[in-house]
Amino acid sequence: MTVLDTRALNRATLARQLLLDHADLPALDAVAHLCGLQAQEPQEPFVGLWSRLRTFDPAVLSDLLIRRSVVRTHLMRRTVHLLTADDVLSWRARHDIMLRQRVLGTYRRELAGVDLDELAAAGRAVMADGEPRSMAELARALAERWPTPGHRALGEMLIAALIPTVQLPPRGLWRTRAGVRNVMLSSWLGREIAPPAPEGSDPVGEVLVRRYLAAFGPASSADLRAWCGLAGLPAAVAAIREELITFRDERGRELLDLPDAPRPDPDTPAPVRFLPAFDNALLGYHDRGRIVDDAHRGLSVAGARVVLVDGRVAATWSVKADTVIVTPLRRFSRADRANVAEQGRALASFLSDNDSHRVQIDASPR
Repeated sequence: MTVLDTRALNRATLARQLLLDHADLPALDAVAHLCGLQAQEPQEPFVGLWSRLRTFDPAVLSDLLIRRSVVRTHLMRRTVHLLTADDVLSWRARHDIMLRQRVLGTYRRELAGVDLDELAAAGRAVMADGEPRSMAELARALAERWPTPGHRALGEMLIAALIPTVQLPPRGLWRTRAGVRNVMLSSWLGREIAPPAPEGSDPVGEVLVRRYLAAFGPASSADLRAWCGLAGLPAAVAAIREELITFRDERGRELLDLPDAPRPDPDTPAPVRFLPAFDNALLGYHDRGRIVDDAHRGLSVAGARVVLVDGRVAATWSVKADTVIVTPLRRFSRADRANVAEQGRALASFLSDNDSHRVQIDASPR
């Protein structure tokens, strides 16, 4: 079986994640290809798409939210994602059990003795009027009936798990600060969520495997679980295994992939890319060694924005007074420094609507 070393996996990841070459895709198609973008920080998806697309107008993404073509909702790993309307309607029911389990993992003691089906029905009855509500407002509406768990536990179970909801604009619009207001997903989109598949079949799981590999492969089953949070996908993998090809990584682990997906030559040059906080190019794997050194692995879950140099995490970045500030994690060559500065100026221009091209690169560590 062919062994793919770390550099080969890196270049494949960059190609699938639209980070090797800027893609000529509309924003909606890019969101679909990427299986959604991590979006708990509302402005981060704009940087994620800017880094990936040849031409990206942030107003287009805002318009997609307003027109209900994309939505902000809890899904993979119980985190807020920006997803196409079609994908969330197709995938939501498959995530129900996982979402409940993840909330219970945090609030099991507080929610002990609560009939979750009864709570869900009561929450749906409150939300049926179509009025946008915050998590706290919905919890308060039910607190008299369930006084013990507390507002936080009730609210998170209802909004993040029991009731499929979306976060309404202006939350998530370009350069807009707004609190979270939720309505039911089906009422916002005017379409019902696809029902669960009959027992013994998992068509949605099979789709998720194919779509994940198209955007993240080659990858292991552990990587797949780390991305979506679903534990029950071995049957889906087994059902489509004849469609797939397999490799090994340098540690001997099996990697799955689609036969015709891009696997560039490991020596393919990789341009500098600025990634937003919680980007799935990092979080979409159990083994993140293909893109970040073990010493810096914690940056991805800490919400640090990172810079890729030669395809790997080499710096973090932030913005202050319209200046992009880059903090290297290793020594930069003169060429690296010039390329980071050039891309940093482009990012500063994007974030400031062309008012600033300032970039500051701090000293490299000794």
